[in-house]
Amino acid sequence: MKQSHPHILIFVLATACFIGCGAPGVPLPPSLELPKPVTDLRAARKADKVTLSWSMPTETTDGQAVRHLSPVQICRSIDAVIKECGTPIGKVSVSPVAQPASVRGKRGRGKSVSPVAKVQVHYEDTIPPELQKENATGQITYAVVVPNEKGRSAGLSNQVQVPAAPTLPPPAGLQAQVTADGIVLNWTRSSEGREIGHVQYVYRVYRREEGGAASNAVGDVPLDASTPAQLVDHSVEWEKTYNYRVTVVTVISLPGKPQAEVEGGDSAEVKVFAHDIFPPAVPSGLEAVASGVGQPPFVDLIWAPNTDADLAGYNIYRHEQGGQPMKINSELVKTPAFRDTTAAGGKKYFYSITAVDLRGNESAHSEEASETVPGANLKP
Repeated sequence: MKQSHPHILIFVLATACFIGCGAPGVPLPPSLELPKPVTDLRAARKADKVTLSWSMPTETTDGQAVRHLSPVQICRSIDAVIKECGTPIGKVSVSPVAQPASVRGKRGRGKSVSPVAKVQVHYEDTIPPELQKENATGQITYAVVVPNEKGRSAGLSNQVQVPAAPTLPPPAGLQAQVTADGIVLNWTRSSEGREIGHVQYVYRVYRREEGGAASNAVGDVPLDASTPAQLVDHSVEWEKTYNYRVTVVTVISLPGKPQAEVEGGDSAEVKVFAHDIFPPAVPSGLEAVASGVGQPPFVDLIWAPNTDADLAGYNIYRHEQGGQPMKINSELVKTPAFRDTTAAGGKKYFYSITAVDLRGNESAHSEEASETVPGANLKP
């Protein structure tokens, strides 16, 4: 019978141990699979609606990919800080984003990979009327909780606040009229909205250029009986189409705190085409001075400058006694002065001026100025 060699047995046992033990390293505890808390919660209020927005976490607190979720819990409170969610006011079901096992590899042992884009989630909350009235100068606080499939979470998100003040319905009967001074907007005055304590209300008018997406505020009007429900938009550009709307803004002014605002609902839009059919102001201060004796005949005219922003120039009109005014310039006169070199000696002329804008609208005639040109045939 052959004897076994001890060194061969030791080699076999060592090889078996190496194969069975796998890669060296300290054993890792099982993942709790708790999604990281949301850190970018945002809130925007319009009328009684609050829109919450946030990015869904893609990792757990121990660096694993989020795989299974319960619905996101929406938390609301009139307290300045939410300590725990309690009974959520709503829930949002969101599926985890498909991605590699971890953005850091398999629990730190693999190669790094690029993070996957986060899913943006939105939730709309309706504030109950009683909550607005009972807490008119206060704030409403929101947070969200992202639990795993077992309902466990890593805690509340960052917390955001909106004013709790009540808002008013939008005004009715919005109308727009094009005038030489701009677009005149009128609407029906609201029967609500008297100032109460630190809460007051104003109308805010918004304008949107046709084809554009952005609306710009063009002015506020106090909501009180002494102020007409009217606004004139002086900043329009002619030959453009605009859409207007009006909302009632709740303004909360508390001592020692920044002023807060909440916009109510919007009125129906009204569309208006800013077509310029309005002539410039009538020129004034016209004076006429004839040439001296012995000079070639002419008449110099001067007048006060027209200050219209869209002025293109002036036209010069002349007639003799009993005749009809005739334009004597071939091109618009750009400055408030003109020399008539077609005047004949020994005649009396009557002059008037009109102003013309960039769209060809012409003003009425100025007051006339007359002058007699010296000449050999002049009759006394």
